[in-house]
Amino acid sequence: MQRMNESTARIALPTFEQAAMIQLISTFASMEERFIPSTKGYSLYLRPTMIGTQRTLGVGPPGSALLYVIASPVGPYYPTGFKAISLEATDYAVRAWPGGVGDKKLGANYAPCIVPQLQAAKRGFHQNLWLFGEEEFVTEVGTMNMFVAMKNKETGQKELITAPLDGMILAGVTRDCVLSLAKEKLVPEGWNVVERKYTMKELSDAAKDGRLIEAFGSGTAAIPEQEAGEIALQMKNWIEEIQYGDVEHEWIKVTALWKDEHWLYAERSAAHCRFTERKSASIIQIQEMKREMRRESYI
Repeated sequence: MQRMNESTARIALPTFEQAAMIQLISTFASMEERFIPSTKGYSLYLRPTMIGTQRTLGVGPPGSALLYVIASPVGPYYPTGFKAISLEATDYAVRAWPGGVGDKKLGANYAPCIVPQLQAAKRGFHQNLWLFGEEEFVTEVGTMNMFVAMKNKETGQKELITAPLDGMILAGVTRDCVLSLAKEKLVPEGWNVVERKYTMKELSDAAKDGRLIEAFGSGTAAIPEQEAGEIALQMKNWIEEIQYGDVEHEWIKVTALWKDEHWLYAERSAAHCRFTERKSASIIQIQEMKREMRRESYI
């Protein structure tokens, strides 16, 4: 919610009370629990969205806006599922640039990427590996954050590397999960977890030297490599263990939601929600909550 507020503020849309929005989404998810898939690898996709709604033609801050949530059961993003996808190292188009909005969750970051993706598809690739500058810095892959596992050229130590949040990289929630789990589980095994800029030449040299272990993208459960690598599979399994409550973890929270003396308890995991109702909130009361949130979004 903080990232969404930062994104809306960047394009002159209003911000909102984060706790109230989380409560509304939690109540909505509890009502629509039947749409939450029970099969692993699938989930209920929840996407809070805001658009300007002022009925005028011009360039300027909107006088009104609509805040709403898109909800849909989803499975693997790519047709290949959790398998390899092929990438075209793209240097003829850029996803983001310094001073832009690459670190914000905006439609403006995605629409310009469609044509390069179609062009890459014509050449037999699934997605773009976005490079930037004469140095060909690796930034993101498709609509995902990019991770590379390789051995350090000087020390031979295994490293998990991803680009830093320098204003061009989106602060993905799954990216943060991967970094946290890597520090928790891989560092004790001798790995080094690094957020730094790296180039296409580094990847090429590591591949030639036999130091490149694997590469994967986080955000859509897709693996941009010849086969699903060990680290990517470990990350997927670790996240799913938390997601489905198979292990105890600090990310699993029990949250009390209160509205007009009605309580809902929500057990929230990394990317999937299961809800248990303590006292039922009537449909009318939930509709009133929706109307109140809608009214406040126009003020």
